[in-house]
Amino acid sequence: MEKNEVSEEVERLVEDDPVAEAQEKERIAQDKYLRLFAEFENYRTRSAKEQLELISTANGKLLEKLSEVKDNFDRAFAEENKTGDLAIFEKGIKLIQEQFNKILSDFGLETIDPSGEVFDPNIHEALIKQPSENVPEGSIIQVYQKGYKIKNKLLKTAKVIVSSGVPA
Repeated sequence: MEKNEVSEEVERLVEDDPVAEAQEKERIAQDKYLRLFAEFENYRTRSAKEQLELISTANGKLLEKLSEVKDNFDRAFAEENKTGDLAIFEKGIKLIQEQFNKILSDFGLETIDPSGEVFDPNIHEALIKQPSENVPEGSIIQVYQKGYKIKNKLLKTAKVIVSSGVPA
């Protein structure tokens, strides 16, 4: 029998019996539900796999760029490049630092340098409070370590020293 013949046979049998008709409708609904559920599970699995691949690809691009910085450090410290001239060495290291900072910036890393700002516990971490005649209470006196964010998401808080106001 073909599919249409089976469907016609089922319809003929269930027309006479309302209970059988309800059971057949329930079976069809259950079948549709199970198929939809399976499709959704497949979609979730595929999406998770694609997301991991995307992250891996992004990490690969970043690591490729950072490997260039590593190569430059290796060249800077290679035996054949040791001249004894600290000014030339310092200039080379500064160029490598600029390259490194540009790569981080290109990948969305932003520096949080809160020098002179009012202390905000959401993006700053107070190491100590220190009296100051020049800086108002609650303002940052000194940045011990800069903070970082990527696309407005905080990665690392800035570690700061905060003014406690004029000493008593």
